[in-house]
Amino acid sequence: MEILQQRSTTAQVWEAAEEFIRLFHREHADAGDPRTRLAAVRAELAETGSYVHTPEELVHGARVAWRNSNRCIGRLYWNSLRVRDRRGLTDADDIAAECFEHLRDATNRGRVRPTITVFAPDTPARPGPLIWSEQLVRYAGYGDHPSITVGDARNAPLTEALLQLGWSGGPGTPFDLLPLVVQGVDDKPRWFDTPADAVLEVPIDHPDGDGDGDGDGWADWGLRWHAVPAISNMCLEIGGIHYPAAPFNGWYMGTEIGARNLADTDRYNLLPAVARRLGLDTSSDRSLWKDRALVELNRAVLHSFDRAGVTIADHHTESRRFLAHMEREERKGREVGADWSWIVPPISGSATPVFHRTYEDRSSSTAYVHHRGAQERAQGRGLV
Repeated sequence: MEILQQRSTTAQVWEAAEEFIRLFHREHADAGDPRTRLAAVRAELAETGSYVHTPEELVHGARVAWRNSNRCIGRLYWNSLRVRDRRGLTDADDIAAECFEHLRDATNRGRVRPTITVFAPDTPARPGPLIWSEQLVRYAGYGDHPSITVGDARNAPLTEALLQLGWSGGPGTPFDLLPLVVQGVDDKPRWFDTPADAVLEVPIDHPDGDGDGDGDGWADWGLRWHAVPAISNMCLEIGGIHYPAAPFNGWYMGTEIGARNLADTDRYNLLPAVARRLGLDTSSDRSLWKDRALVELNRAVLHSFDRAGVTIADHHTESRRFLAHMEREERKGREVGADWSWIVPPISGSATPVFHRTYEDRSSSTAYVHHRGAQERAQGRGLV
């Protein structure tokens, strides 16, 4: 969801703060009487126009924001989110370094760990830092012609802006790592080369053709994808406090890569090439060549991540886990919101249990949100 970023009034911050503090104390019996903490928050708000979360509140708030993420199917493990508190950092150099350390830490040699790194919040005195990049890891898109892009077409505008700013570009492969764009407090946005050692990549092969001489040739394509999907241009909002730079990750569901990143026509658009490789009849949509190619591409992604020992979920398992999450939350008296169009997987939707029910798209004051302008910044608009 994209919303207008605007400065909240003290009354609005207090209303959201009171709701969150009461929630925190309700879910932490050892935290004591919330009235003492609420009195301290009210006094701090009256003096400064803002307040500072305790480390425990920050951890719970980040986890609850995941719990409230209506578009995320993988919320069963919300309470395992690891929170890296870096609220003291406002400088772009320090933030970029911690983002790359986040990747190393979350990758965990392939056993991906859900992780968030929280940088300085907005305050009445100044806005917090920003990460312009949509994710901590993105591949370049080199567009020499409107209909031809080498790499990820989604990132062609950002790639062009970075090249104009002086980035020399990568070797020109379809999977060149883009720099990370960070804007520190009282600074202009700057780009930082992504260290290769911070990014684990998985070569994509098909289980029926692994370069063993059978002529399939999947291994020769040089397909790969990175292990950690770390969203970096969403704002973490907890009890009226906004943390505009708070990159977070779970692990991939296979369809995110095989049915979207590699398959969408405005991304890598690989379905025609896969169909040709499989010898499918592409003369008519009625042959269902797209469907067959899509399944095989997704098989290749799951097979490759499994072979590399990198955490990934399949859409059938994750759908069952989401319903288990809903049941667990309902037993605790908490209602679960969801956006049906995001929860239902992009392939074989009706074969999953999440398809056959409705959901309420609930909003919360503790959440991850796109503020207006975030999507434009991710495309590099205004960078040059």
